[in-house]
Amino acid sequence: MKTRGFIGLGVMGFPMAGYISMKYPTLVFNRSVAKAENWIKTYKGEIGNSPAELGNVCEEIYMCIGNDDDVREVISGENGILSSISPGGIIVDHTTTSSILSREMSEMCLKKRVHYIDAPVSGGQAGAENGSLTIMAGGDKDAFEKVNITMNCYAKFTKLMGSSGAGQLTKMVNQICIAGLVQGLAEGIYFSEKAGLVTEEVIEVISKGAAQSWQMDNRWESMSQDHYDHGFAVEHMRKDLKIAMQEAEKQGVNLEITKLIDGFYEDIQKMGGSRWDTSSLLKRLQAAQSWQMDNRWESMSQDHYDHGFAVDHMRKDLKIAMQEAEKQGVNLEITKLIDGFYEDIQKMGGSRWDTSSLLKRLQNND
Repeated sequence: MKTRGFIGLGVMGFPMAGYISMKYPTLVFNRSVAKAENWIKTYKGEIGNSPAELGNVCEEIYMCIGNDDDVREVISGENGILSSISPGGIIVDHTTTSSILSREMSEMCLKKRVHYIDAPVSGGQAGAENGSLTIMAGGDKDAFEKVNITMNCYAKFTKLMGSSGAGQLTKMVNQICIAGLVQGLAEGIYFSEKAGLVTEEVIEVISKGAAQSWQMDNRWESMSQDHYDHGFAVEHMRKDLKIAMQEAEKQGVNLEITKLIDGFYEDIQKMGGSRWDTSSLLKRLQAAQSWQMDNRWESMSQDHYDHGFAVDHMRKDLKIAMQEAEKQGVNLEITKLIDGFYEDIQKMGGSRWDTSSLLKRLQNND
């Protein structure tokens, strides 16, 4: 059985490489040797001395490291993978990077008849540890199908989104959606607490309806307990959002909420929370796979809004919430902003449109 290589043994890569080692001979590399030594105490495998050594031994090399510059160094540096890997080899990069980097690496690899697959992941530390990550990939179809067998060791769902860079673009969409979901949850919990409600009971009810999300199911309790030393770190989220906002600027897309929430995460970093989980947005107020995604993305893509919960009803509900928040001394920043967006939709004649018509507002602004 051929050896698989894995580079980067951080909180994500450590268990991912571990799952591979349960099925295949595995050779790992990490810049910090201590992490690699700890890995072989936990799993069965061997330590390589450089990315080049992995290239000499492995036809398939998987990596999950830091940023664009790290990827360039590991792949094309003096002791990089391309200095030794044989034609026909495949590099699978789980690092979240720019789409430009993905295309650059793919072109470089193809000159040596090596395939590069950009394959960022979603699911966080828990997903990596449970072997239940979601992988969005870009690159050659045949190469993807070959490495997909190995990726299934630690993934519950994988999909080829298109050519090189498509995986990274999809990850940007993922992070844009998550940012808004987490801020909404933070404001909701904060409002619940200030209004004198029992948050656990509130979540029990609203998690059964349209407000449900992965973030609500998996983070509300730790947020209520002021527990943030776990999960996906704020500094990593800001890196991802920066990539998304830079790409959006190139595409002429205005990510209003994303920009605002990135600023909130900057506030958290100033509070000393760079390593806190992204759900720490609640802590800022104190000092989303959502239902909407599952049930509205298709109708939104089809410009179909004559269904569901109407904008005029939503504005009525938001007005009530904001009035109560004012009494409680709570500033619902995002809620106020979005209420203004719904007012814009009403001016477009959309009072009876579904609340998902926020997309139509963005398209109209273009």
